[in-house]
Amino acid sequence: MPEIEGKEIKQLNGAELKNLCERLREKIIKTVMTNGGHLSSNLGVIELTVALHYVFDFPADKLIFDVGHQCYAHKILSGRDGSFNTLRRYGGISGFPKREESEYDCYNTGHAGTSVSAALGFAKARDIKGEDYNIIAVIGDGSFNNGLVYEAFNSLRPLNTNILVILNDNGMSISPTVGSMHEYLEQLSRDDVHKSKVEKHSNIFEKFGFSYDGVYDGNDLEVMISKLFEIREKLKTQSVILHIATKKGKGYSFCEENPQQTHGIACGEKAKSISYSEALGKTLISLAEKNPSIVTVTAAMTPSLGLAEFFDKFPLRSIDVGICEEHATILCAALAAQGLKPYYAVYSTFLQRSFDEIVIDICSQKLPVTICIDRAGISGEDGETHQGVFDLSFLSLIPELTIAVPKDVNEFEKLLVASADFNAPLAIRYPRECNTVFDCGEEQFVFGKWEYLTRGTGGIAILSCGERSVKTALEINEHFNNVYSVINARFVKPLDTALLNEMHENIIITIEDNSLSGGFGSLVCSYYSDAANKRIKSFGCADIFIPHGTVEQLTKIYGADKETIISYIGEKCG
Repeated sequence: MPEIEGKEIKQLNGAELKNLCERLREKIIKTVMTNGGHLSSNLGVIELTVALHYVFDFPADKLIFDVGHQCYAHKILSGRDGSFNTLRRYGGISGFPKREESEYDCYNTGHAGTSVSAALGFAKARDIKGEDYNIIAVIGDGSFNNGLVYEAFNSLRPLNTNILVILNDNGMSISPTVGSMHEYLEQLSRDDVHKSKVEKHSNIFEKFGFSYDGVYDGNDLEVMISKLFEIREKLKTQSVILHIATKKGKGYSFCEENPQQTHGIACGEKAKSISYSEALGKTLISLAEKNPSIVTVTAAMTPSLGLAEFFDKFPLRSIDVGICEEHATILCAALAAQGLKPYYAVYSTFLQRSFDEIVIDICSQKLPVTICIDRAGISGEDGETHQGVFDLSFLSLIPELTIAVPKDVNEFEKLLVASADFNAPLAIRYPRECNTVFDCGEEQFVFGKWEYLTRGTGGIAILSCGERSVKTALEINEHFNNVYSVINARFVKPLDTALLNEMHENIIITIEDNSLSGGFGSLVCSYYSDAANKRIKSFGCADIFIPHGTVEQLTKIYGADKETIISYIGEKCG
């Protein structure tokens, strides 16, 4: 593969191409079940991907996947069959397109809504340089809700260039797709009487400068090949939107019946008491039963954020805006301005998209929005585009924002309860998994205050924020016979300056699961900048884009691992 009996893909007949599709399905299922990864989304686009490789000439032609988690068949067909068993493993191939990995991956993706803008950029570069090749963007109906897509559409005519946008319509993002655009696409997809309205409906795309063609069965290989050959000729004179309908999880009945649960398959999950997302949902339900002003907002990932039960129990107070993080942030600000108490749950990596809105719409207005930041810190196998290691850095520079980092699930729940009466902007960050519940520290939780987990006389204070960092700090202290003070710095902003002022230790070590640049350690260093008797050493994530691998592997190589800190203490402070 991609060869069958020595033939290149363009030499295969219809039966051989269908056989290739089945072999791709088998390989992807087997690999994802072993390594983890995105399953149902990849199974749904196999016929489309085979047809694209049959009709177009990659890598001369350019293929850009929106989000990119559906690129597995493309990787196998572009010379990575032999290494596909290393998918998402450290040092192996990525689960997303990567320019560094292959010339067939012309553009790195990982977040939704970027493909059309990128395709237009490639097309304009082609035109300026006088070159001749095709550019294809493959985007799902979930990503199609994202506002970036329409910013790109709006510039198609001014750019005066030609691209192909393939709209892969399967009714799903991760959760079922929501929003008016999805309802509009659903109209286009219906049979019989609705088919007669396609020409009328397609005007919305033609107004932007696209020729609209659809809706076709994206899992019918013969139809896809025939239609792509036809469109390849059209691309010489115009831009085209090809609207196809596919079945997420196609060819694997369990995936077809459970597309949401099989969107992402985890590998080797550890047993845990309760996840942070579960704690979020359970606690917010308890609070909402007493407080009718509490509202939850998500951006297309309701179940994985732990809020599915809340949505079922309080439908009027539950809002899923689709993959529109900026919109979600402003929506929360407006809800708060009208006296409600919104909780916006979002992955750390996707929160980056909302930076401007957090600054202007939430914080400059001092509105009581609580941002629940899931998957914070090193997140693992999804790689560079999904590591949540920047949120402390970009949030800590915003005035009026309080940033909390609970040490475990129990403290997380206490923090959520306290947040209900906190009348100001608040961000709470936490990792995906809960591996440790600590039995040390003060029983009383005081909003805005740190806590001593151990008090020592060894001249070193270890300040740590978040479960992983606290666990590391306690293990380091245990290695040195518990002679140092370990402090749970559960509020990164504002710092607990009263505690910092009273500390007698001259050597301060900070530990965080965040980039060292602009993170917690830098705030402590800045605070002590005029203190001649304090020596600060900060440990956190390296100033690079962290690749894919297990959390343990990546923490050891790129993060604040305990062996490195133990070595530093032994050499510099012993």
